[in-house]
Amino acid sequence: MSAAVNTAGGPEVEQAMVERGTVQASGRAHAPGGKKRVEVLAEGRARQLYSGAAWSIGSAQGPVDRGWLGARSWGGAELDGTDLWDLASVTKPVVGLVVMALADGGALSPADTVGAHLPRFRDTDKAPLTVADLLTHTSGLPGQVPMYRSHPTRESLLSALGTLPLRSAPGQRVEYSSQGFMLLGLIAEHAAGQGLDALVAELVCRPLGLEDTGFAPAAADRMRAVATEECPWRGRTVVGEVHDENAAVLGGIAGHAGLFATLADTERLAIAMAGGARELLRPETFSLMTAPHTDGLNLRRGLAWQGQDPVGSPVGPSFGPASYGHTGFTGTSLWIDPDTGRYAVLLTNRVHPTREVSGIAELRREFHSAAG
Repeated sequence: MSAAVNTAGGPEVEQAMVERGTVQASGRAHAPGGKKRVEVLAEGRARQLYSGAAWSIGSAQGPVDRGWLGARSWGGAELDGTDLWDLASVTKPVVGLVVMALADGGALSPADTVGAHLPRFRDTDKAPLTVADLLTHTSGLPGQVPMYRSHPTRESLLSALGTLPLRSAPGQRVEYSSQGFMLLGLIAEHAAGQGLDALVAELVCRPLGLEDTGFAPAAADRMRAVATEECPWRGRTVVGEVHDENAAVLGGIAGHAGLFATLADTERLAIAMAGGARELLRPETFSLMTAPHTDGLNLRRGLAWQGQDPVGSPVGPSFGPASYGHTGFTGTSLWIDPDTGRYAVLLTNRVHPTREVSGIAELRREFHSAAG
């Protein structure tokens, strides 16, 4: 099974690489492990883990290796670099950046409680949970709960959040919780008096120049969206609408999932983070956000970021102990190593046409090992 490979990455990025001396006359960026990365990703496509993949490796100075291979769907149009990817849970750290920017502006604090911002939860056991609890996944709220199955409307799903039993006391253990980030999205909206889509646009996209990042792509933009799952719940292949079913019930705009972006935009976000995100946050806020906050518990987490766990890391051992990032269920990831100044972006549609095919975890580790 053959797949077209493009590693030039477009004229603007190519010219930037030329100016930095990281591209040869062929127009292709060269970096250690570049050939191996292409081989790993081409083999993953040959094993039908995904129909397409895109990647970028670099530092705060920009990309040194980037490209794409495959197609937007099996039998569909080849990737061309303008493709829109469903970022899935990579939405979470972007929403985390919104929350921390609001904290910089005094609209909220990590110590604020759910009850202080969301009246509908004031009479529930969610009221005393703090923004920091939610950001570090230590709230006790369970994760991966398919609430859409019994709560098919936005109102009923939000009401059910208030009755969802806590699995532990706050601060006792890390349990990955999309439900916690649903609450964070609502808190950000309440604190700023704006919708989450507008906040992401204003506080993240505009400062970084992200022109193709946002929730719920318009009809014209769906034409370049990469397909995700042949969804049994919806009865169709999902293209250009959020894959996550809970987020779909919430209207496609939620704190835990729903963002779409191009490779170029995801790359710009990674470059900004590798450089300290001064366009978005005060230096002390950036340091607070990316530092580990759960050492001594079962998993290492920053504020909205995954840390580098000693066992089971999605990127393997090639990124250092201070590294951080996030993965997405659709096959996406963004990782930064502050000790070396490098980043790695990997975008795939590993749930197309089904989420049941295994192997993405191993492939992700191979890809990042090649980036080392």
